[in-house]
Amino acid sequence: MNVEQLKQYRDEATQHLTNELLPFWETRCVDKENGGFITHFDHAGNDSGEDEKSLIAQTRTVFTFSSAHRAGYGEGRYAAIAKHGVDFLIDKMWDKEFGGFYWLMDRKGNVKIDEKIIYGLSFAIYSLSEYTLATGDARGLEYAEKVFELLQIHGADTFYGGYFEMFNRQWELKGPGAAGGDRKTLDAHMHLMEAFTTLYEASGKEVHRRKLVEIIQLLITKIMHPVYGTGIPQFWADWSVAPQIKFDIIWGWDRFSEDGLKSSAEDNTSYGHNVEFAWLLMHALDISGIPYDDYQTQLLKSFDHAIAYGIDWEFGGVYVEGSHAGEVYDREKEFWQQAEVLIGMLDAYRIYGDEKYLKAYDATHRFVFDKMINHEVGEWLPLLTRQGEPIWKHMSHSWKVNYHSVRSMVQSIVRLDKLLKKASQG
Repeated sequence: MNVEQLKQYRDEATQHLTNELLPFWETRCVDKENGGFITHFDHAGNDSGEDEKSLIAQTRTVFTFSSAHRAGYGEGRYAAIAKHGVDFLIDKMWDKEFGGFYWLMDRKGNVKIDEKIIYGLSFAIYSLSEYTLATGDARGLEYAEKVFELLQIHGADTFYGGYFEMFNRQWELKGPGAAGGDRKTLDAHMHLMEAFTTLYEASGKEVHRRKLVEIIQLLITKIMHPVYGTGIPQFWADWSVAPQIKFDIIWGWDRFSEDGLKSSAEDNTSYGHNVEFAWLLMHALDISGIPYDDYQTQLLKSFDHAIAYGIDWEFGGVYVEGSHAGEVYDREKEFWQQAEVLIGMLDAYRIYGDEKYLKAYDATHRFVFDKMINHEVGEWLPLLTRQGEPIWKHMSHSWKVNYHSVRSMVQSIVRLDKLLKKASQG
């Protein structure tokens, strides 16, 4: 273990987080006039003017400032910003009649889409639990538990397991196809694992731990490929694999075909999701008191598939996606996969000690710091070519915001500190 190299990574991450990334958001995102956060910024970091406040962007920004405060940054300023966001969520986005948070508002806080989407609600649980852990404000946990309970009543599939994901305002399941009522996804269930982890950490309630363990088992036995251990994106209600289609309420489809169907729709996996799942699973096991050894086969499959096929050893960074067996389909470099691989490879190296994980971290770190971060402005570019040329240049919209980039730096620093401490003791 090269201690000087680890220190350099840590110094770069700390400098970027404290002098570029957090200041970018602190100085721009607070909407003093209407409450909540402004989350759309162009390539120069200017407000691009979109008249929307999405549940996903508002909750993720609450998480960002809560987690940064909890990690010791901001000297109390970030707790105040997080509170500002929680006030907006509870006062404006909460459906006082039917419960749950609306999916989309305009800037002033008027409802634009009143549907209840589990993907967004998972981030409500995650961010509000983190907010209570960070600040002690009990409202966060109160509303996180309310959402959790609504999920058990309306969302849980008590026959096949897991959760349905797309509901109208009154919690009636939406129709089939693009409406999404007949599908289940890796994305939503992985983020529910993340949410239930932090909910249990905040509440200490056995029911939250039980549902966390249940969803871990579901992810491993139903959602991960039975041979390769890689994530399968979409399923029918009975957990048979469904072709990946575009939903009316969409995420992650900005770059794909207009006909609503992906090429290789039944055989694709995301390297970023697989590594994100692995490190989130390790964190869930930490919080629930379960040893990593119980899930070692799955963890190593998740990490090693990305090492074998997802890391670009020539240009650095991690590819978007490919087949379960290993063929790479999309060699572009998207911001969030890089962010998650940074955390995951440090965890893999920390626990398993194999140098290949540190090499994968290095290849991704260098690509991010040399190509993906817009150092002049402070945030990450969203999408680059394989070689690192910008394709998209905006700094933020509803799907990008700050959750991946800030969390990646905060959590990478935590892991680099652990590795440095281990090295000093060794």
